[in-house]
Amino acid sequence: METENRTAHQTLARARRIVVKVGSALLCGADGVRAAWLSSLAGDIAMLRGEGREVVVVTSGAIALGRRRLRLDGPLRLDEKQAASAAGQAALVEAWQAAFAPHDIAVAQILLTLDDTEDRRRYLNARATFATLLELAALPLVNENDTIATAEIRYGDNDRLAAHAAQIAGAELLVILSDIDGVYDADPRRDATARRLPLIEHIGPDIIAAAGGANAGAGVGSGGMASKIAAAGIAAAAGAATIIAPGTEDHPLKRLLDGGPSTLILAATTAEKARRQWIGGRLKPQGEIRIDAGAAKALLGGASLLPAGVVSVAGEFQRGDAVLAVAPDGAAVAQGLSAYGASELRLIAGKRSDEIEKLLGYRRRPAVIEKDDLALRTAAP
Repeated sequence: METENRTAHQTLARARRIVVKVGSALLCGADGVRAAWLSSLAGDIAMLRGEGREVVVVTSGAIALGRRRLRLDGPLRLDEKQAASAAGQAALVEAWQAAFAPHDIAVAQILLTLDDTEDRRRYLNARATFATLLELAALPLVNENDTIATAEIRYGDNDRLAAHAAQIAGAELLVILSDIDGVYDADPRRDATARRLPLIEHIGPDIIAAAGGANAGAGVGSGGMASKIAAAGIAAAAGAATIIAPGTEDHPLKRLLDGGPSTLILAATTAEKARRQWIGGRLKPQGEIRIDAGAAKALLGGASLLPAGVVSVAGEFQRGDAVLAVAPDGAAVAQGLSAYGASELRLIAGKRSDEIEKLLGYRRRPAVIEKDDLALRTAAP
C-alpha cells in the first residue's frame, strides 16, 4: 500500500477492487432480511461502482434464513445446517438482487468451498469466473457452499472466506462490516477502558491476544473478532489491506468514506507481488513450453502468452499446473500457470487464437498463460 494511505477512509477512497463482507448479524433481523439496511448498502456499492471501482460481496445469511423457513430451532447438526443453507440460498440471493434492482446491477452467485482455493485448477476456474463477471459489470455475490461442505473442507466462517475471495479476485482491499467499530486493545464488552486501534501495521501476538470470541448476543453468525483478525492476516499475506468497520447503521460504506470509526490493517505486500512470488517461488514447474523470440519479447513486455507464440511442449501437465516458458536460446523467461493441459496445448501450438475452438471442440479464453498468472525469470529490457 502507498505510505500516505494510513487511514481507512483514504484506503477505501483509493482502492480499485474491493471485497465487502457482510455477516448474518447485520443482514438478518428477527423477521428475516433487514431490507431497508440492505438497500442502503446497495446504494453505497452502486456509488463505488459509479466511480469506476469493482466490488465483490461476501455474504452470510443462508443458514439463518433457511432455518426460519424450515422451522429449525436450537443448535443444528451438520446435515440440518446443510438443509437450512439449501433452503436459505434462494431467499438470500433474492434479497440481494431486489436491493440492486433499482441500480440496474445484476447479481451473480458464486458458491465456494475450501477445495476451490487449495486446488489450482479449481482456483483458476474461480479466478476466471470473478474476472468475467467483473468485466460484464455484474456483482459477484459469494458464499460458502454449505450444502455440500463437510467439516474437512469448510472455511469455518465467512471472514476467512472473504479473505480467500479477496485473494482469488486479486482485490486490494477487504472491508469487513461488523457489529463493532474496529479492533480494540482489549474486549470492549468486558473492559470499559479498552481503546480502539485505528491502524495496525502488523498482526502480532498482542493483537491476536486482544481479539475476543464470537458475539453470542447477536444470536446468529459464527465469527468474532478472532476470525476477523485471522482473515486480515490471510488478506495481508495476499497483498490486500483490511478494514474492520461498523455496519449496523444505514450506509456503512458512505459512513466509512466520511471518516467514520474503523480499524485499518495494512497489507504485508501488494497483491501483484504476493501472487507472483507464489507462482514463481513456491510452485514446482511440471513442464516446459518452448516459445518463439516474439513471444519471449512480449512476455518481458508484460503481455500474456498466446498459442501463436508456442513452438513445442515438454512434459505432461494439467490445466492450472506451473510451467516454464523457455526462449529459443534455452533461457527460462517466466514461470506461470497454464490455462491448458499439455495434450491440449500440443493441438493449438502455433495457431491463431480464433482457431482454438475448432481445434479443441470448445471455447476458452485464448491466452495459454494470462499475464496475471506469470512470474518473470528474466528482467525486462
